[in-house]
Amino acid sequence: MCGVRAALISLTLAALALVATPAFSSQLNLPPEARDGLDKLYSGDPNSAITIFRSMASAQPSSPLGYLLEAEARWWKIYCTSLDLKWNLMDAWIPQAGPEDAEYIRLAGKAISLAEAQLQQKETAEMHLYAGTGYALLVRLFGLRKENRAAAHAGVIARQHLLRAKEMDPDLADADTGIGLYNYYVDTLSGIARILRVFMGLPAGNKDEGIRQLERAMEHGELTGEDARFYLSKNLRTYDQKYQRALEVLEPVTTKYPHNPVFALMLGNLYAMLGRNDRADALYRSAAAMPVPDAQCKAHIAVVAQKAIDALTIPQK
Repeated sequence: MCGVRAALISLTLAALALVATPAFSSQLNLPPEARDGLDKLYSGDPNSAITIFRSMASAQPSSPLGYLLEAEARWWKIYCTSLDLKWNLMDAWIPQAGPEDAEYIRLAGKAISLAEAQLQQKETAEMHLYAGTGYALLVRLFGLRKENRAAAHAGVIARQHLLRAKEMDPDLADADTGIGLYNYYVDTLSGIARILRVFMGLPAGNKDEGIRQLERAMEHGELTGEDARFYLSKNLRTYDQKYQRALEVLEPVTTKYPHNPVFALMLGNLYAMLGRNDRADALYRSAAAMPVPDAQCKAHIAVVAQKAIDALTIPQK
């Protein structure tokens, strides 16, 4: 009887352990160098990150991951030098093609082709994630450059890959980033744009579901968690005017990466929108003074930070 009781207790404990296992247990098992590179990137040093990601691609040329991550690093270089303050909003505003565009598109395309080639051999959630993320990277650049038709086309394909990734692995939180952004943006379109969406064959979106998906991604994503947090904050500010909530979403990433000038400028902009100009001023000045390794980014940050400081109204003491 003691043996039977012990066996029952063991089975009960095992069952409880299964029940207690948290959701989002799926893991990409990113190599340590990928995590190191992402840490460099979000710390405000995309050039060091690019060196790491290129080494990854050289070591595993058939894997899309190194190319995908280098494209991500190059995006933040583009974003930094495209920053401006317009209509009181800090964001990337430059529609003209820049010198980084061609290499960025090449890297995203390489990641997509490698992932899709592997999908032809064996279908996996991971490769659908990488293919979908590659197309999502194209959407970013096409959107910034106002190439709306190309952005819409890439967005539809990205969505298809990411939905399939989630179908195969429901706990794959990184897929929620791209799907969430699609849901948010498409449901935020103006009336005329919604009519055009129908003619272009874009699937409908759901902003509330998009927000929930981005929240899951920023809490559980291994590859895209910081991006999900940044873009959710930016969207809540720009489209919903929920400045306090946007600040709460962004603050953890600025605390984790205190030397990233882009994050500091965006947080300062949120404080400015909330009327907390003293705090905004401090963040803008901090961003301008940061030792940014990329010379072009550093110079541009100094100009934009001063423009933001000049736009503030701070009572004289």
